[in-house]
Amino acid sequence: MASQGLFSAAKSMKSVKLKFRIPYYTEWGQSLLVCGSEPTLGSWNVKKGLLLRPVHQDDQLIWTATISVPCQFSCGYRYYVVDDAKNVLRWEMGNERRLSIPHLLSEGHTLELRDLWQTGADALLFRSAFKDVIFCKNSTFNIDRPEAILHDELVQQGSILVLFKICCPNVQEGTSVYVIGSSTKLGNWKVQDGLKLHYTGKYIWEAYCVIPRGDFPIRYKYCKYSKNGCFSLEVGSTRELSVNSSKSQSQYIFLSDGMLREMPWRGCGVAVAMFSVRSEDDIGVGEFLDLKLLVDWAVESGFHLVQLLPINDTSVHRMWWDSYPYSSLSVFALHPLYLRVQALSKNLPEDVKSEIRNAKERLDGKDVDYEATMATKLSIAKKVFMQEKDLILNSSSFHKFFSENEDWLKPYAAFCFLRDFFETSDHSQWGCFSNYSKDKLEKLVSKDALHYDTICFHYYIQFHLHLQLSEAAEYARAKGVVLKGDLPIGVDRNSVDTWVYPTLFRMNTSTGAPPDYFAKNGQNWGFPTYNWEEMSKDNYGWWRARLTQMGKYFTAYRIDHILGFFRIWELPDHAMTGLIGKFRPSIPLSQEELEREGIWDFDRLTRPYVRKEFLQENFGDSWILIAANFFKEYLDRYEFKEECNTEKKIAAKVHSCAEKSLLPESEDKIRCDLFDLLKNIVLIRDLEHDKSFYPRFNLEDTSSFRDLDDHSKNVLKRLYYDYYFHRQDKLWRQNALKTLPALLNSSDMLACGEDLGLIPACVHPVMQELGLIGLRIQRMPSEPDLEFGIPSQYSYMTVCAPSCHDCSTLRAWWEEDEERRHRFFKSVIGSDDLPPSQCVPELAHLIIRQHIESPSMWAIFPLQDLLALKEEYMTRPATEETINDPTNPKHYWRYRIHVTMESLIKDKELKTTIKDLIQGTGRSYPHIGEAERQLSQETAALALGKQ
Repeated sequence: MASQGLFSAAKSMKSVKLKFRIPYYTEWGQSLLVCGSEPTLGSWNVKKGLLLRPVHQDDQLIWTATISVPCQFSCGYRYYVVDDAKNVLRWEMGNERRLSIPHLLSEGHTLELRDLWQTGADALLFRSAFKDVIFCKNSTFNIDRPEAILHDELVQQGSILVLFKICCPNVQEGTSVYVIGSSTKLGNWKVQDGLKLHYTGKYIWEAYCVIPRGDFPIRYKYCKYSKNGCFSLEVGSTRELSVNSSKSQSQYIFLSDGMLREMPWRGCGVAVAMFSVRSEDDIGVGEFLDLKLLVDWAVESGFHLVQLLPINDTSVHRMWWDSYPYSSLSVFALHPLYLRVQALSKNLPEDVKSEIRNAKERLDGKDVDYEATMATKLSIAKKVFMQEKDLILNSSSFHKFFSENEDWLKPYAAFCFLRDFFETSDHSQWGCFSNYSKDKLEKLVSKDALHYDTICFHYYIQFHLHLQLSEAAEYARAKGVVLKGDLPIGVDRNSVDTWVYPTLFRMNTSTGAPPDYFAKNGQNWGFPTYNWEEMSKDNYGWWRARLTQMGKYFTAYRIDHILGFFRIWELPDHAMTGLIGKFRPSIPLSQEELEREGIWDFDRLTRPYVRKEFLQENFGDSWILIAANFFKEYLDRYEFKEECNTEKKIAAKVHSCAEKSLLPESEDKIRCDLFDLLKNIVLIRDLEHDKSFYPRFNLEDTSSFRDLDDHSKNVLKRLYYDYYFHRQDKLWRQNALKTLPALLNSSDMLACGEDLGLIPACVHPVMQELGLIGLRIQRMPSEPDLEFGIPSQYSYMTVCAPSCHDCSTLRAWWEEDEERRHRFFKSVIGSDDLPPSQCVPELAHLIIRQHIESPSMWAIFPLQDLLALKEEYMTRPATEETINDPTNPKHYWRYRIHVTMESLIKDKELKTTIKDLIQGTGRSYPHIGEAERQLSQETAALALGKQ
């Protein structure tokens, strides 16, 4: 009886028809599907979603489907592209769509949803850089949800109720959004008589309109109209809405017309390493609180963004090697280097104040003295800690910080203690503590431990770093400035993360990059590669936690080496250089595949090909000595001895021979020559699967390849190009679409990807699909037929820059190569004149203007390049301005701007020059008065909150 009652109730439930309609072009074997929060749409299980059917209409492919739903139905939904088995191939970006059927629809009515696919670019404006910083003023609009009580009129007149809906984030105060068109209900193209839309939140503007059936088809556009009469009509073709004239009953159409089509928002930014900033208050290095000065200068110069290099703790070796900001000790902890010790307490003892004054004078050098600065800051901080530890550690603000961060904070503090106790970060040397466990951790951080004060000191430092960076970040946000961080691709193999999460890393491997613009022989960064299979088991929780932590301070971030999320260049851990590697993941050449092609001699192709004449050519008369120490004779060739058959072994033996004065030439030259012979191979055998092989990068450059027969050469060349440029595309695309969304969905930050170097064909389509902004550096174009990029031809979804931290500055690059300088002057500047030997301000002005005028969403300039606009700041040799030398794995990252931020703020001439460059190019620049007013209001609100 109960079942029969339920069945009767279900049968009598009133329903309406819901019709989905969306234009979208697919490839063969693909379909469109709608999936949503309610069971009728699959309850977010795509396999149970509603498949749409295609129909050609004029030049469009329209996908539709109709279902019956209850009259008071509401849900969230999205569109997906799927294959025949309903496997997701891609999904639309942006916010989840929301639907609530209005009360006026009754039994038998049909509501048609006419949607447009939401692209990755559409979703960008909902990222915190825009919604919380650049367009945050829009939150001041009153939210109004209009109701249409028009049912009688619809029935009587046979009219059609249309809901117009448009997304428009960039609406100034006092401005309204209208829709105007060919119907009298839309003003007959007169904005004063048009349909005014209501703001409903999340940048959405909408309004109902009852339109007589005879007015269709209607043509229309959206526009903005301000109180002072300023009118702005959207660009592009006129929109059109037509209906099926054969239907006599009333109709209901909800239009989701995507974005209001206007000139896309474009902004400028400045990039600088945190350690490079100089101020009157810092001690030897830029500090987090200096960001407030940098933000002030940025706003007054017309910039919307400040970009930093990574700021996580890198204190692995406790020496200047730790200046490398991309080799983190912890991906969560902030670097103590950037602490302002004066801000630790309002009651500093006089002896500490005196020590600070002396340290400021002593460490105010041309470059960062990393070791002295770290030692000084930690020494001072420890004295203040001993004075105030009870006050701070018992405060409610500290307890809140600790409870929100203890998952990473406790392992970090324990790691730092063990690193100092054992005098090494190599946790394999820590005895019983080598293997991490939560039980061991709790004993290490126990309040009963003798070293508990040491543990708490690390908590204390991180707490104050958090407070200082949070203060600077909030200041930037209130001033309308996007603070952009940097997400390194790797972690140091001797880090907190590899200690706590060893299964997430392949510790017997090393990451790097194949040969490119930066390094002709590739790069070996030394980081362990990721175990993506293991990471996927908890939906990439470690990555999501990283991004969540970054999102506390930044509203945008740069993904370092985004290619690593498609594939990484993997090297064995015994390698020191970056050439003999393979892509992971990738589809190797199988032994069976090679044998089918007539390739049989795998020992010959995978072992270093060393002949007597090679030794004689490289080492001259000393070749016999080298052969005796490093080689054994093998048939008609030479093989490396077991004790020196890897790069690390060779380096160790060469060093040993040098100490015994057994080398005929310098240690560096002998080592490099032996490395070259070791790399003289054609195929790399997979150490984990001995019947799988990878072609060596640039194998045609090797004498091993040149000595092969023509058949083998032709086969291997063909397989080489297939491996590097074709066969991996689908695999790498699938890999990126698994990993990258986990990052992008774990925070609201705007994501930019560093996509320089050897770019597979699948990368840019995936970045475009996911709404990832690429990087364009003029001197290293992505087009293979260009020597210099053309900023005017860059796409909108890019960041453009004349240089970056990984290459020489604009001034240094100009002075490096006279012939290249001539070519640039002719092809880019368009002049046959003799170019100046130095990058004079006029030339810097021209190149910077090219980038500002580009279509790129962002034009971001290293601060050094901006200083080249004024001769006064060009007294330092240009070569000293470069932050990093990618060819040197032990490069000292220590460059400091030679002028203080206070002086730059006072320099009206430079700020005016930059603002004049930006204004008139279509790029947005901050309105100082508005930012100042907003900041004062938020400061007052914060003060009230504290009271």
